[in-house]
Amino acid sequence: MVTKLKLSLLLLAFIVPGTILAQFTDELESIQMEHDIMGITISTVCNGSLDSTYHIGLANWENQTPITDQTQFRIASISKLVSAIGLMTLWEDNLFDLDDDISTYLGYEVRNPDYPDTPITIRMVLSHQSSIQDGDGYFDFLNGTYGTSTPPSIFELLDESGDYHTPNVYRLEQPGTHFAYSNLNYGIVGTLVEAISDQRFDEYMRDEVLVPLGMDAGYNVNHLEDINTLGVIYRKPAGWVPQVDNYEGVYPGVGLVDYENGTNGSYFAPQGGLRASAKDLAQIIMLLQGARPDVLLGTTAEMMMDEEWLYNGSNGDNYFNLFNSWGLGVHRITNTSFGDVVFPDIPVFGHAGEAYGLVSDLYVMEGSNGFGFSVMINGCGNGYEFGETSSFYQPEEQIFNAIETHLLPNCTASSVNDVQSELPYSFIQNEEKTVLIAKNQCSLELMDSLGRIVAQKSLNPGEELDLTSFNSISLLKLNFSDGQIHVEKLH
Repeated sequence: MVTKLKLSLLLLAFIVPGTILAQFTDELESIQMEHDIMGITISTVCNGSLDSTYHIGLANWENQTPITDQTQFRIASISKLVSAIGLMTLWEDNLFDLDDDISTYLGYEVRNPDYPDTPITIRMVLSHQSSIQDGDGYFDFLNGTYGTSTPPSIFELLDESGDYHTPNVYRLEQPGTHFAYSNLNYGIVGTLVEAISDQRFDEYMRDEVLVPLGMDAGYNVNHLEDINTLGVIYRKPAGWVPQVDNYEGVYPGVGLVDYENGTNGSYFAPQGGLRASAKDLAQIIMLLQGARPDVLLGTTAEMMMDEEWLYNGSNGDNYFNLFNSWGLGVHRITNTSFGDVVFPDIPVFGHAGEAYGLVSDLYVMEGSNGFGFSVMINGCGNGYEFGETSSFYQPEEQIFNAIETHLLPNCTASSVNDVQSELPYSFIQNEEKTVLIAKNQCSLELMDSLGRIVAQKSLNPGEELDLTSFNSISLLKLNFSDGQIHVEKLH
């Protein structure tokens, strides 16, 4: 089936995409060599559909397995964004209000002891304004969570009487007044998903978000269709050393015994444990741009990207100038100089991640006609250092610059809404079909990916051509009587 338009250019479209691809991949290879990177995988979205994927390097050093469209990685903190989406699907079902006290759903009172009369709300947890942080007991709690078949309740960390509680799990600031990025907030998000849905977090996310989006992904490795498509994450202290997900073709299994939903969603790492491919992350980009209302309404996605917190110099920890604004699970890029800069002067929204040697990014321009991308790096032999003009790491910054230089202009130029009114033809597109409508008389050549003519048609003004049945079509060349020649590339 012919899918949505990729670009809309003049005859140069025969030449430009290949040139752009070569220039972009050459730059990626240069970045890989400069930083001794194990592998890079990228996807881009334009006008509400997957545009391109790019892969360089290896998913598995020991087996010399290259990264492909199917390669999943543990995507680190981008997982928080997807976990927030899962919780917001329950909000759309009217099962909670954002300003509800989390105590209502957890079944016990959660309070910052310095502010016993201030409820900690779901909105505060999603936006990292809960006053809850990863205190001294957090890593012992995680070890206790992952190291047993009966994980402890998150109560043991949050309550003063708990076995893992330390006083600094709560900050000195009043809940709702201060931003402090915290993994524990998203352990709570996962636990809330379970408590509200009465379904285990990994299973809810699979059934209500990932599978409906068509993603072969999971917070549970055992949910992946093929364990061999899961990439390994590396560090290079003296040689490439696997850090996580080196399963060697064997599913790890789940050893939970008598687990009670709503007690400790941290077991499935809602804060960082989602495995997904760059290609599948394109679905998350589309969802944020309102193109997947079957899973989350566009109005809800817009609300997630709305400002919940803006740094004013003293109302939060802005983490080396990287975090300057936040929504509901969404990092809002402000393009602060030498800080959170992705595309200078262009606001984008999404999330970044870092864990076990992997660095990841997913950012979108707002609106269905905008651009979006995801990037994952599964190991950097030279280590990560801050960029020259931002608080992102050098390879991230360089990849952002390459995307802005080579890929973003191509999408901007091809925006259907921007150019359709100026073209002597238009398209009607939906999930079922793509129809070309000629505004002026033209002859049409339909070509495959090698430029070979598959079919020829003549269209009168107002005449329609259903392209759905032309499965092999990659290019459309439209020749108009006034001498105009237009080429549309489809994917």
